[in-house]
Amino acid sequence: MKIRELRNGMRGVDVEGVIKSKGEVRNIVTRYGPARVVDAVLEDDTGEIVLTLWNENVDAVEEGDKVKIVNGYTSVFRGRLQLNIG
Repeated sequence: MKIRELRNGMRGVDVEGVIKSKGEVRNIVTRYGPARVVDAVLEDDTGEIVLTLWNENVDAVEEGDKVKIVNGYTSVFRGRLQLNIG
């Protein structure tokens, strides 16, 4: 699937792309306890999307890495479409 085809509420999404940028890691507390989270920008030849990485996935990618997201899902957070793993 290409990034331009992604819409809110999709599940079982497989996308390949390159990590264009990666933000600062944030330590937060969720209802499940403490967590680490970072937003990265995933890019392919059709566009880009925010990729939210949690806990062990935070350190799994760096800028410039080619990645394949398997079984992801999309959501809107603060008015922007994002891709999540899981």
